[in-house]
Amino acid sequence: MKTVPVKLFAGRGYFIKVGAPLRDLGRNLRPFGLSRTALVVSDRPVARRYAPVLLRGLRQAGFRPALAVVPSGEAAKNLDTVRRLYREGVTARLDRKSAVVALGGGVVGDMAGFMAATYLRGLPLIQCPTTLLSMVDSSIGGKTGVDLPEGKNLVGAFWQPKLVWMDLSVLKTLPPREWRTGIAEVVKYGVIADPDILALLEKVDLAVFRRRPDLVEDIVARSARIKARVVAQDENDTRGQREMLNLGHTFGHAIEAVTRYGRYTHGEAIAVGMCAAARLAGRMGIFSKENVPRLEALLKRWGLPCRVRRPLPRRKILAAMARDKKAYAGRFRFVVPVRWGEAKSLSDFPRSALDKVLTEIGI
Repeated sequence: MKTVPVKLFAGRGYFIKVGAPLRDLGRNLRPFGLSRTALVVSDRPVARRYAPVLLRGLRQAGFRPALAVVPSGEAAKNLDTVRRLYREGVTARLDRKSAVVALGGGVVGDMAGFMAATYLRGLPLIQCPTTLLSMVDSSIGGKTGVDLPEGKNLVGAFWQPKLVWMDLSVLKTLPPREWRTGIAEVVKYGVIADPDILALLEKVDLAVFRRRPDLVEDIVARSARIKARVVAQDENDTRGQREMLNLGHTFGHAIEAVTRYGRYTHGEAIAVGMCAAARLAGRMGIFSKENVPRLEALLKRWGLPCRVRRPLPRRKILAAMARDKKAYAGRFRFVVPVRWGEAKSLSDFPRSALDKVLTEIGI
């Protein structure tokens, strides 16, 4: 097991435990001074496989956990689902010291986290991510929220967990496509902060990676350390450092929204977005154009797209990007690479450059 600290002000820091068995979570919650009631939030496939062992461990540690099962998929990440979770909280008789345990991928973690942030004006949150994507990204840093029809994560709150508990054995049942979608975020960390990650991913492929638990643990821990460091510097995304974690996300979120979250996984959309961001930076002369083929070759090695599979309406993509949280005063802002291991925010560019990039990625 590897431990990654998230260092925040006023004693609100917490630990990420990488390689921590689900069965042991209950006894590791005892030092937190929680009440005996708890609500475990999961979706049906994950709950069927992993909730029994988690619930059993909680009961053995003296908790009275209730299980709330939510629909799977990004389409369910909305206020209606969270409203159902509020009612589950009432039924479970949660109090201000009751834990909300998010058992699942990023969608479950975002919704359970938002419910924890807002029910009774704030409940302790425990993140138990079950996908590679949620382990390296969404379970860390306290961003919670839901989607609106107009865009992704437009409603939310910053609510840091008390603990992030990662059982890597759950990844054994992850389909190949979900492994790849997590790798997209790992590539992002390599581009913005750690070029050694890129070099490592260029030496292995998905088949090798899935057979190497030691390598999985190392990659998850390294990614978690990068995110933890950025979050510690800019917890509420107000100082600019945390914005760097959004490399490729303005393009990617727009692709997800326009295709109604049904055609691309998050990582696939972000992979296309990273290629677009690199191409835009190359056109503006702030990132070497010679680096773009290396990035695209790496993504293709892992089975990730560099262009949309079918043309998308540019008007709708531009409208979705205009609603992005990073847009100010009607101006697009993109996080783009500067060199391997460094990125910056870019808002000053000609519209013609953006149009050419959109054409190149199939939009």
